[in-house]
Amino acid sequence: MKISKYFNIDENSRRPKYIQIVDAVTSNISNGNFIMDEKMPSINMLSEEFFLSRDTVEKAYKVLKERKVINSVRGKGYYIARTKLISKINVLFLVNKLSSYKLEVYNSFNKRIGANVHTDLQVYHCDESLFLNLLKKYKGAYDYYIVMSHFKSNAFNHISAPVKVVEAIKKIPMEKLILLDNIKEIIDKKIVKIYQDFENDIYNSLIQGLKKIVKYNKVLLVYPDKSAYPYPKEIVYGFRKFCVEKSLDFEIIDQIYEDIILKKGDLFITIEENDLVYLIKQIRDNKFEIGKDIGVLSYNDTPLKDLLGISVVSTDFKTMGETAARMILSNKKGEVNNPFKFINRNSM
Repeated sequence: MKISKYFNIDENSRRPKYIQIVDAVTSNISNGNFIMDEKMPSINMLSEEFFLSRDTVEKAYKVLKERKVINSVRGKGYYIARTKLISKINVLFLVNKLSSYKLEVYNSFNKRIGANVHTDLQVYHCDESLFLNLLKKYKGAYDYYIVMSHFKSNAFNHISAPVKVVEAIKKIPMEKLILLDNIKEIIDKKIVKIYQDFENDIYNSLIQGLKKIVKYNKVLLVYPDKSAYPYPKEIVYGFRKFCVEKSLDFEIIDQIYEDIILKKGDLFITIEENDLVYLIKQIRDNKFEIGKDIGVLSYNDTPLKDLLGISVVSTDFKTMGETAARMILSNKKGEVNNPFKFINRNSM
């Protein structure tokens, strides 16, 4: 049965296999590979061909039936019920990594956009070649392309968008393009842009927390110079601007070292999760009290940091996703600087 050749089950993916089947069907409808009333593989056929359990295939077909993508005819099997992708808007969501805060953007977008939209999430791991291949693969297949643009150089430094990436993004029809999170040096034309102003955002949020920060003797930013998922250098610029302007003793280090020297009155600002974990462990091992002897401030809020009482400077990821959905639904264009703030908890 020719329809089964369009299925691709990724054994290494963490996404449930029944979801992979659902997404394969809906994306192939969008691409025009499946036609109205075309017969679907039987549950037995699909389970045998891809070494899946019957329960997995049955679960996928149940979801597709509930969405009225397929229907069943007693004694004959399952058939494609609609071919205009279920009257849905199709969105390709391209993110550079799967972190809890990137997923918060994605989930809040889906919640706000409503049931009439089908969203595919693709991760390109800050890799230029992978990103370009994804755009080529899905060219013309979606109504909207949402792009979070963060890339790494050969030296693992952050790049907003390499030349070839900019060229590829410019080929997406402007009315279909939404840039999220990082928009620097990409597109000048009037499109949807919901962004962080990394330098000014961290500067302004530290100003909000100034009364807390000035109680410490030294402020240390832990900025990873080389990372698999590098961070914009503008974070460093904003931090340095704040410290110089407020005459604070400060230092920028690239990681929390195993034998890092901790002193009472230090305030650490961490960016990567691993550095936060190592820092907390070493503070405790050295018998210091977090928030009293040594302050901890983290970049990008997560539910776990909230639970642990870690103070943060962070953009509002939920609002970012909601704003993108709202602008699509209202067919609006323009630039929105996403809210960024200092959240004080028990670690300062």
